Amino acid sequence: MVAAEGKLKVILGYAAGVGKTFRMLEEGQTLKAEGCDVVIGYFEPHGRQDTIAKTEGLETVPRRIIEYRERTFEEMDTPAILVRRPRVCLVDEFPHTNVPGSERAKRWEDVLALLDAGIDVITTMNIQHLESLNDQVREISGVQVRETVPDWVLKRADEIVFVDLTPGALLNRLDRGVVYAPEKAHRAKENFFKEPTLAALREMALRQTAHEVDLRMTPSAPREGEARSDSASSGDERILIHVTDSPSAVGLIRRGRRVANFLRADCFAVAVVPGPRRAALPGDQREALQRHLDFARKLHIDTRVLDAEDAADALVAFAHTNGITQIFLSKPRKPNFRFFGTKQLLAMQVIRAARDIQVTVVADRQTPRT
Repeated sequence: MVAAEGKLKVILGYAAGVGKTFRMLEEGQTLKAEGCDVVIGYFEPHGRQDTIAKTEGLETVPRRIIEYRERTFEEMDTPAILVRRPRVCLVDEFPHTNVPGSERAKRWEDVLALLDAGIDVITTMNIQHLESLNDQVREISGVQVRETVPDWVLKRADEIVFVDLTPGALLNRLDRGVVYAPEKAHRAKENFFKEPTLAALREMALRQTAHEVDLRMTPSAPREGEARSDSASSGDERILIHVTDSPSAVGLIRRGRRVANFLRADCFAVAVVPGPRRAALPGDQREALQRHLDFARKLHIDTRVLDAEDAADALVAFAHTNGITQIFLSKPRKPNFRFFGTKQLLAMQVIRAARDIQVTVVADRQTPRT
């Protein structure tokens, strides 16, 4: 008999120290008091005594020791948790990247394995680790967040709880040494923990939580990544993202995915490469294009590669055939640029040809990494 899929609860915050882990452990204690079989799969104490105290009486599955490049690392022991098979598992730091040698690259992938085994999971993450917000977070904070969770994974959560704390109160906790040791706290205040940055992240987290709650209040809205018929779609919007080998494609894909999430729209990532010239593209361009298409697939975007000489005509024809309502294009860094050898302004051609479709041209503020 196949076990029913476990339920996922995400405790969301906007910065370290707002109380996500404390809340996770508090919920674990409540469940244990009610007779539920609860274990701690992974807990990161950061030296916070009040949080550590919340683990008292809760069973902890020992961490797994992994050797990598003559160093020792500790990771969540997912195989041991699967053998132990608790009713609920508490897992800190959802976006964490596992050390090479682990069965899976990311902790959120470990959590999906637990869910597939029928184990409920309560986990924690900050809003800046949501993939589609990566560029916005960089603009707000000046920090490029490297560990991200795809939006479709968050959509899989059955419940999202936002732990709120005003930026002023969080900075007060930082000054009192509750969040980090004094030296680390001082560095944090010079970088990520600036009050305007925290205020912007908090607003972002509040908006995202409201959006996620709204999605879950709509019974007909399927989880992203699930099959659905056209009649099950909650709107008429369909989005096309033009993918190229340009570094700006990464930010464009994130922008299009985020808009699609909010509109509950189908989303396509489309590259146009003339067949005879595809093999003639320099290796770095081919690799970049493939990397960007793979990135779109990671975000559960339907990817297509069109064989056509005229990129604008191909994009608009695809849009009309597939009922596209919005097209997202990157703004070239120069007014005129060469697209596979032909000097033309692609955005203007698409705008002229797609008069019945909204076309959004997105500027490349910085060059993000996938």
